[in-house]
Amino acid sequence: MQIIDQNNRPINYLRLAVTDRCNLRCSYCMPEQGIQYLSKAAVMSYEEMLRMVTIMAKMGISKVRITGGEPFVRQNLMGFLYQLADIKGINEIALTTNGVLTAPHIHELKSLGIKSINLSLDTLDKERFNKITRRNEFDAVMKSLYLFLENNFDLKINAVIMDGINDIDILPLTEFTKNNKIGVRFIEEMPFNGTGSNYSTLKWDFLKIIETIKAAYPDLQKLPDPPNSTAYNYHIPNHLGTVGVIAAYSRTFCGTCNRIRVTAQGELKTCLYDNGGLSIRDLLRDHKSDEQIADILRISITKRAKDGIEAESRRPEVKESMSTIGG
Repeated sequence: MQIIDQNNRPINYLRLAVTDRCNLRCSYCMPEQGIQYLSKAAVMSYEEMLRMVTIMAKMGISKVRITGGEPFVRQNLMGFLYQLADIKGINEIALTTNGVLTAPHIHELKSLGIKSINLSLDTLDKERFNKITRRNEFDAVMKSLYLFLENNFDLKINAVIMDGINDIDILPLTEFTKNNKIGVRFIEEMPFNGTGSNYSTLKWDFLKIIETIKAAYPDLQKLPDPPNSTAYNYHIPNHLGTVGVIAAYSRTFCGTCNRIRVTAQGELKTCLYDNGGLSIRDLLRDHKSDEQIADILRISITKRAKDGIEAESRRPEVKESMSTIGG
């Protein structure tokens, strides 16, 4: 039975973090020294995740995006993906990755039927990449990028725009769509850097990003946005790819949100900005039946906030790292 929240939005998309660990230290995601990672016992096992998704598939979840941390940091991810693909009702599996460890698995991902890849990449400049990520992994990421393109994946680059750090990369990344069939999506910076620091205004909001692109490409054309899209999508004539802007801080897309998140420790988040509270992991370990878990999930999901602004207003200060939430 399809889950519908109190704002009459069908929920059919799960973003599942399989780990909170990451091999990069991106400045907008976590402090340089990293974060206190979860213990092995605190993280849901693959078996627990598979049971949870099986329950959710019966409730109308049909798409699962695997996130982290960095998913490929967790051992035997491919084995888990094969089992996930066998769950009845799951029609699409997608993946978000930083590309550092991904290249050896790309052909297997293709054979598994995974088509949609989001690659986190905030610059095409190696020096700035090293500064932002605090790691020297640019070549490995670019190898994965070109392998994804060669194998005809639906590939999107996710670039978080930070004032004075990589705002200079907006136009080079846009130009990258000229000869590459790729979607470049610029994301407003969010307050999930693991330090509790925040800002009252955002210089590089979605409007300024679009204005910057349009100043360099006056013939920028608005594309129809797919249902439930988080991005405003655009095309430049004679470019193979597209550009998009995700208003993750402004939260202008919340009205059609069809997704929920589950963190690596099994916490349900019905909105990126909410405070969680329901531990699916504990329900599974308390030997609740599938029916009991489904009933509890349905109650929690139907009570979710109408948008990210309301969700944030219900909670104390944001202190998480994006790595613990699930990117």
